Amino acid sequence: MEAREVTLVSENFIKFVESKPKLKFMFTGGKGGVGKTISAAGIAYHFAEKGEKTLIVSLNPVHSLSSVFGQDLWGGQIKPVNGMDNLWACEVDISETVNRYREQIARRLREFMKWADIPIDPDPFIEVATTNPAFEESAMFDDMVDIMIKQGEEYDRIIFDCAAVANAVRLLGLSKIYGLWLTRMMKSREEALSLRVKLSFRKEKIIEEIKKDPMMADLLSMNERMKKARVLLNDDEKTAFFFVTLPLALPIAVVKRFIGMVKAFDIPVGGVFVNMVIPESTVRGRKVTEYLANKFKEQQGYMQIISRDLGELVRAYIPMFPTEVTGLEMIKKVSDALISGELPT
Repeated sequence: MEAREVTLVSENFIKFVESKPKLKFMFTGGKGGVGKTISAAGIAYHFAEKGEKTLIVSLNPVHSLSSVFGQDLWGGQIKPVNGMDNLWACEVDISETVNRYREQIARRLREFMKWADIPIDPDPFIEVATTNPAFEESAMFDDMVDIMIKQGEEYDRIIFDCAAVANAVRLLGLSKIYGLWLTRMMKSREEALSLRVKLSFRKEKIIEEIKKDPMMADLLSMNERMKKARVLLNDDEKTAFFFVTLPLALPIAVVKRFIGMVKAFDIPVGGVFVNMVIPESTVRGRKVTEYLANKFKEQQGYMQIISRDLGELVRAYIPMFPTEVTGLEMIKKVSDALISGELPT
């Protein structure tokens, strides 16, 4: 087998992190099945091993942290990882947030229809509003924001394992979309309240009415949280989004496309991890199956594409291990690969 002519990483993961001493929030994303969870676990392991208080959070509706760490982490509670100091984990459960959303929307719709004197049963409207396809995504975003704001002071590093990259980009992009929506909602509510006061010929009460309006109070509170979230998500000294790919055509194409989308939301791109790289020693000078020989040769071509198109962003290569990555021993091997940043040999 010929040796691969692949450009080594220009700045590996450790050098990148060291160049940003304030880096606290790290996200992993990519196409489904590329190794987002094990990459997030490897990052978390590294910081915890260094003695930094670290939290790893799954934002993926189909959670995998429990399987990777070999313990039950489900339930939305932050739990210590067994056998590892300084490491905590949480698989976000959005059911409570979704129920709270439904109650809030139902209350607001009923208040609005009562105030507007609309003689219509609000229940069908409530049903439509609370079965919106983006409803659960919004709830997940709110839970993520809560963790960033509330746990940001308690933990040195917080690593988020995101869903498939399209969902992740939409999830993170909600900070910008939410801001635009809230601005419009507050403006509309203010105009409605002002009109109501004007019609009652009590102009001096406009500001007072706006301040004590419960719906406006909710909107203002949400807007403040979104402002804080945007500041954190757009701060390239505190936040970084890492993409995970395989040396295959589709995952590479997905990463290339979505890097641009993440940048469009002003979310800092930290780099790319290349997972399941077949070590050259596995095939060099050995009698191997035709399938393995062909897979290695195929990867050589894709590794060239990665070097050409994503070279400066590549932070580490994670080898294809002979066994599944579960348990701390295997997570440590992922962490070691992230630290070295070298091509598996």
